Amino acid sequence: MATRPIRYDAGAKNVLGEELVPCSLDPVTGFFRNGCCETGPHDVGMHTVCAVMTAEFLEFSKAAGNDLSTPRPELGFPGLKPGDRWCLCAPRWKEALDAGAAPRVVLSSTHEETLAIVPLGVLKDHALEA
Repeated sequence: MATRPIRYDAGAKNVLGEELVPCSLDPVTGFFRNGCCETGPHDVGMHTVCAVMTAEFLEFSKAAGNDLSTPRPELGFPGLKPGDRWCLCAPRWKEALDAGAAPRVVLSSTHEETLAIVPLGVLKDHALEA
C-alpha cells in the first residue's frame, strides 16, 4: 500500500472562510491522515466534510459499499463508532443527506471545497455547533 504524504496546509480555509481546524486525531482522519479534512489533486473522493458518526450513517455507508465500522488493522484503520469524527467525501455526505441519513458536520473543520457540492445553508442546518 502506498503511503500518502503527511502535510498540513496552514492556508486551508473552512466553509466559514476561516482557518481550517483539525477534525480528529483519534482516530486520525483525512485523506492525508493528518487529522484535517484537506484535499488535493489526488483526492478524487473529496474527503472534505468533518462529520460526527452516527449508527444510522455507518449503516448507510456500509450498505452503500463503504464499511467504515469494521476495523481493518492491515490498513491501520480502527473502525469507526458513533461519536467519532471523520473526514467524509462530500458527494457521499450529500448522498446520505438525500437519503435522510446525513451525520452532523463540524463547520470549522469542513474544508471550503465542500461548497462546490453542498451549499453553506444546508451545512449550517446540519452543523454540530451553532
